[in-house]
Amino acid sequence: MRRKVLITGASGFVGFHLIEAALQAGLEVHAAVRASSRVDHLQGYEVQYVSPDFNSEASIREVLNDKQYDYVIHAAGITKAFSDEEYNAVNAGYTKHLAEAIRNAAKPVSKFVFISSLAVLGPIAYDAQAPLLEDNEPRPVTAYGRSKLLAEQYLQQMEGLPLIILRPTAVYGPRDKDIFIMFKLISRGLEPYIGSQRQRFSFIYVKDLAKATISALTSPGTGTYNLSDGNVYDRYALADISKKLLGKRTLKFHVPYGIVQVIAGVLEKMPSSGKKAPALNREKLNELTAPNWHCSIEKSRADLQFVPDYDLEKGLAETMQWYKDHKWL
Repeated sequence: MRRKVLITGASGFVGFHLIEAALQAGLEVHAAVRASSRVDHLQGYEVQYVSPDFNSEASIREVLNDKQYDYVIHAAGITKAFSDEEYNAVNAGYTKHLAEAIRNAAKPVSKFVFISSLAVLGPIAYDAQAPLLEDNEPRPVTAYGRSKLLAEQYLQQMEGLPLIILRPTAVYGPRDKDIFIMFKLISRGLEPYIGSQRQRFSFIYVKDLAKATISALTSPGTGTYNLSDGNVYDRYALADISKKLLGKRTLKFHVPYGIVQVIAGVLEKMPSSGKKAPALNREKLNELTAPNWHCSIEKSRADLQFVPDYDLEKGLAETMQWYKDHKWL
């Protein structure tokens, strides 16, 4: 009999790849999605759907008691919102309700994996002597990072949870719409940057994140783990690799930070279609212009036996091919 896993946020970018990895691992996959969520991209996959109310611990517990899950992966959340309150309600509040339901369910789960973010720790100085470690003092620079930190704090205060927290750095891969914007600009010969400061970045390919998450389900211990591809890149690496893959030459230019800040402020005040917050906002600039996101994954290597399969060039090549195959590019 196959073991059951509940995956929240299953209709999203990361959630899709978690479902693929869980099915490949032989698990029976149940996807928690909103009733309004589009799941047509999951057609053909052996997935069962549930729609608990994440505002209600009792509603979630009812689903847990009915389905008797062995594992729970919590990947649901928002990366864009209009206020701290909205971030906290979804990213921290929903997480708290889910954890309480897990703790109170009739059948205990073997593992609860929470997909957090490196944004919890915040960046370090460009010339920092050491990369970000799991036990660094958290200094998030955005409301998103603070909401993920609040979620972690809720979880760590609950006794008896078989908890693993994963903190991936910038995630990219097939179906990601954020990095697609950069590909689109480069395909049109444009290569813009915010300011002219030096920066260091880290990345993780979504399939490596999914692999680490599935491995965490059977890890004997608990803990918090940073995830990246193990490398650190300068600010131009993403575009340089993309230009090479696309066979494009670009006009590289640096837009002064103050101008971008004004543009972001205008976007925040504009009426939003579909009630979605703008992808570019003044607070997001704190992450986009941060000096250094280099993180250590030695703890993940040791405890989770995590070995990334993709560096940035290999991951971007596969991502770009997916965009081309699906007529995005």
